[in-house]
Amino acid sequence: MTSPADAGTTEGTGGSGSVVHELAPGCTSEDIEEGSLYHATVNGVVEYGVFVDLSEHVSGLVHDSVLDGDYAADDELVVELAEIRENGDLSFHEETPEDATTVEVTHGEEVGVADLAEKVGHAVHIDGEVVGIKQTGGPTLFQVRDGTGVVPCAAFEEAGVRAYPDIEVDDAVRVTGDVETRDGALQVETDDIARLDGEPADVDPLVEWAAFEPIREELADVAERLRRAVLEGRPIRMRHHADGDGICASVPVQLALQNFIAEVHEDAKAPRHLFKRLPSKAPFYEMEDVTRDLNFALEDQERHGQKLPLLLMLDNGSTEEDTPAYRTLAEYDIPIVVVDHHHPDPEAVEPLVAEHVNPYLHGEDYRITTGMMCVELARMIDPSLSDSLEHVPAVAGLSDRSEADAMQQYLALAADAGYEESDLRDIGEALDYAAHWLRRYDAGDQLIEDALDLGSDPERHAELVEFLSTRAERDVERQVEDALSHIEHERLDNDAHLYRVDVDEFAHRFIYPAPGKTTGEIHDRKVTETGDPVITIGYGPDFAVLRSDGVRLDIPEMVTELTEELPGAGVSGGGHLVVGSIKFVPGAREEVLTELVAKMSDAELDEALRSTPVE
Repeated sequence: MTSPADAGTTEGTGGSGSVVHELAPGCTSEDIEEGSLYHATVNGVVEYGVFVDLSEHVSGLVHDSVLDGDYAADDELVVELAEIRENGDLSFHEETPEDATTVEVTHGEEVGVADLAEKVGHAVHIDGEVVGIKQTGGPTLFQVRDGTGVVPCAAFEEAGVRAYPDIEVDDAVRVTGDVETRDGALQVETDDIARLDGEPADVDPLVEWAAFEPIREELADVAERLRRAVLEGRPIRMRHHADGDGICASVPVQLALQNFIAEVHEDAKAPRHLFKRLPSKAPFYEMEDVTRDLNFALEDQERHGQKLPLLLMLDNGSTEEDTPAYRTLAEYDIPIVVVDHHHPDPEAVEPLVAEHVNPYLHGEDYRITTGMMCVELARMIDPSLSDSLEHVPAVAGLSDRSEADAMQQYLALAADAGYEESDLRDIGEALDYAAHWLRRYDAGDQLIEDALDLGSDPERHAELVEFLSTRAERDVERQVEDALSHIEHERLDNDAHLYRVDVDEFAHRFIYPAPGKTTGEIHDRKVTETGDPVITIGYGPDFAVLRSDGVRLDIPEMVTELTEELPGAGVSGGGHLVVGSIKFVPGAREEVLTELVAKMSDAELDEALRSTPVE
């Protein structure tokens, strides 16, 4: 007799001490062993004991001489399998183990459709999608597809009666049964068909925030789509902006999805094969990136029989600049899901994406950061992460300079979890510094998780953040000090201060911080120094990085106007109301900057857009 772990497939669900097995509905006597403990449900009470079910196919008696409690139908208890008799009857004893670990047992070996020919006569289970249902005069035939093929699965009720009427086409299911041949073709004669749950968890938000409620409803749809992708065995490729907010958005979702993949797929390598996190330096999906992603996906499809992936875009992906890459993926029917807080171009993007979550689409703005949204998304996918993520929305908000009404609530939540605001700012600096050196080709999973305090070693987190944030502060100070003497200043017609610096000529190249960060640090100093509305432009041969405080620039609208007014200048870009970037051809730089400053002079001053940067 084999052990439950040998006969079927097992998965631990926590605890320690004694092991109590929980049989899946399709398990049979092949999946049990004398002396092992099992979760059982009472199905009948008689004078001499109770009959219990371990699964739909495994039942037996607990004699009253070895029964300690009083039970009624549907009560649950733990039993030990005392004896498997020659006639197949099962005898159980009641047990009350302490500190028990529950181990789930699934009938048969998990296989793909392509491997069924080698399993004729054996019990198996298959995870896949129902693509067809046919009622015959005998069994109901469910056509089930996984990433390797399609197989008919025969389910028997009364002749001509629909088996499993709750299972429908497009459901993700787990089929358990025996592989047989019929008329020379393979078929699974099912013991059980169970729908795999793609529904997201119904969790309360970390903070009460009315503006966030319609966004949470859309995030629930995204969570369901991502869970279904996992259940269907579809790989997920995540692209995210390589900055503090982008990392705070992507890593929680990565951990949640990898946990769910490990729960659903018994292959220990599945979380690595079915999920990939990929940072993007540009604030949009570049053709270089989509070409690499598509090439890898097509190679995996050819070599390993994988489905083409779902693309998950976080903290970018909402603008017209993303659409050439999206159209490339559309040629291969690769679904795209976007969660972003940059100013969107919905008319350009939404025809090409399956889901698009963005606060601007609900009358809100960038102050609801992608990290805030994605922490809630991660909790919907895997609620067990909730406690470990309580500080992450505050890091995201500080990293992206959010002045949202909920920031104080997020800071208080982080404080309750043991993080002071200075700790959160240091984490954001450490993330930004690490992301800079990792560049675009390496996600740096363990390093980033440790810096965000989502790893397994709190002491290492503290030492790492202190080291990285201190070096970041040193490098920023050096860069800014070298650039300050080269800053040009003027007072605009709207009375805002304008500061300009050529970060290509007067800042060090290829070191930390990058031009955007350098511009932001100079901007913060000038805001603190003047106490007035300030605009800062850091420019190079073919780009300009923009920061504003107390001035309603509407950078996406300015880009649209410049594109129309300066044909041939190659103007593109975008961002938020107060942060953004613009690209252009080098020969048009002076013309673009001149027109840009003219628009800034006409911009409205807005006290609501004032911030209080840290000195």
